[in-house]
Amino acid sequence: MIRKARRYRIKSAGYRELIPLRVFFLICSLVVIPQPIHGRAQNKSGASGTSGQNAPKERDGQHDFDFEIGSWKTHLSRRLHPLTGSNTWVEYDGTTIVRKVWNGRANLVELVADGPSGHIEALSLRLYNPRSRQWSLNFANSQGGTLSQPTIGGFSNGRGEFYDQEMFNGRAIFVRFVISDMTPNSCRFEQAFSDDGGKTWEVNWIAIDTRVKDGAEKSH
Repeated sequence: MIRKARRYRIKSAGYRELIPLRVFFLICSLVVIPQPIHGRAQNKSGASGTSGQNAPKERDGQHDFDFEIGSWKTHLSRRLHPLTGSNTWVEYDGTTIVRKVWNGRANLVELVADGPSGHIEALSLRLYNPRSRQWSLNFANSQGGTLSQPTIGGFSNGRGEFYDQEMFNGRAIFVRFVISDMTPNSCRFEQAFSDDGGKTWEVNWIAIDTRVKDGAEKSH
């Protein structure tokens, strides 16, 4: 922000006839008056500078996902029929590989998993916006072949939350994606839907990732 400095002008009045004593006092007043005004301007400028220095710096989250770069074993639980009252879940096990792009300002996640309900091939392209300081998570699977509506958000206090609004079974819903319990060797991912404007949430996707050790990773 560029602050414009205030300019002070002192206008003098002209008189056709001035006695010497009035001229003397007029000159004195012109010398004395600007000093307090200039002092107040300096104090205000100093106060503004102090306020600017104390302003909190916005957080740069472009390396928020660096902890996840590498290979992981994934255990996935998926609710078969979200927002229908059904509580039927299916389980999958597979592998997740996360690759860094643009020196951490983006990353690509590839998931391959299998279970009694079939085979899953999915990916997530995560992009960091340096202007908004937010991440967008763009999901796709091999059956659809297109990127979904992105969830957008960021991390705070060791927890990532990302939201969007999209259509599901012909209805507009809210989607929430949460990343939590992050450690160097494990993390949890959870997706939930809300069809009442965010008052209540129904979880439909839970993934627990465990890092693959270096030796095991090299053997593949």
